[in-house]
Amino acid sequence: MSEDFVSADIHHEHVSHKAMEKAHSGLNTKVIWKVFWILLGITIFEVAISFTPLSKDLLLYIFIGLTIFKAYYIVFYFMHMKFEETALKFSILLPFVLIVYLIFIAIYEGIALGLINY
Repeated sequence: MSEDFVSADIHHEHVSHKAMEKAHSGLNTKVIWKVFWILLGITIFEVAISFTPLSKDLLLYIFIGLTIFKAYYIVFYFMHMKFEETALKFSILLPFVLIVYLIFIAIYEGIALGLINY
């Protein structure tokens, strides 16, 4: 029996058994619960600081940063990106970094031009 198999779906994807086993063996119950508690803690922190008298500029950047941090955990653990090859990680990470950079530029320009009123 070969190491690869063709899935039964209409796309005929070739999936490596070794890659699937590596991805699913790394996600045991302990890791899943650890990631859950981290995400829950960040969410509780976000809700708690929303009631503080911090400036809206600072809150905006804190929320964006924490949301990116939560997205990292979701993508890398629950979508199995942690177990992929390095080239695939960078091919997904680079556009993501550029999009985040463009978001920060748009927010900064909007504030500077007075287009963002809050």
